[in-house]
Amino acid sequence: MTIYVDADACPVVRIVEKVAKEMSIPVTLLCDTNHVLHSDYSDIKIIGAGADAVDFALVNLAKKGDAVVTQDYGVAAMALGKGAYAIHQSGKWYTNDNIDQMLMERHLAKKARRASSKNHMKGPKKRTTEDDERFEESFRRMLEKANM
Repeated sequence: MTIYVDADACPVVRIVEKVAKEMSIPVTLLCDTNHVLHSDYSDIKIIGAGADAVDFALVNLAKKGDAVVTQDYGVAAMALGKGAYAIHQSGKWYTNDNIDQMLMERHLAKKARRASSKNHMKGPKKRTTEDDERFEESFRRMLEKANM
């Protein structure tokens, strides 16, 4: 098993590395040329800039039984299709039971944004310690399930 992280602006990279190190699971962080990452534990792959270049590289690397950390529903869907596990930075697992609904909600939200003359959206709320704890607990459970 390898853990692949869509690491462009990912707030849980250090948590992923901490848990992976404890469990002796290799980690690969993928980012584009606009981001600079450093790690004493993970393998870092810098992918050429381009729309979805990192996403496609991650999906190409992932195999059955691997774990993928991403906030992109499309990446999660493709990872699930390859038999990998996938988790959002919030700690929510992507599964074959929920991914279709999540993709549909994303599509409808995008459609609504296009139809609206209002283009400014509030950004995500500030990440809290509780958010990190929730992710870590969920991530550990997912890796334990994957290792069974």
